[in-house]
Amino acid sequence: MTLEELRKQIDNLDRQLVALLSERAKAAQMIGHLKAATQLPVYEPSREKEIYANVRAANHGPLPDIELTHIYERVIDVMRALQRNELASERKAHEGHQHETGKN
Repeated sequence: MTLEELRKQIDNLDRQLVALLSERAKAAQMIGHLKAATQLPVYEPSREKEIYANVRAANHGPLPDIELTHIYERVIDVMRALQRNELASERKAHEGHQHETGKN
């Protein structure tokens, strides 16, 4: 393959990754809503360890496991921040609603 063909392949793969990351983010937001409803913490270390193990088990290279784990650490950090922002927005909306209705 030529350099240009390989770059087009990478561009296509990047678009696919963006779509998959967006789907993952939507799922993380829904999990955030469920956690809020059940008062579960956003940070769950055991679940994160499970994700890393799943990712390593699915890895067939050429990325070393440790590098793939680093990528997923960042993905999870971003998803956790998304959940926290979602929960904060829900709390604010709930507090605003309580203030409007005169309830505490």
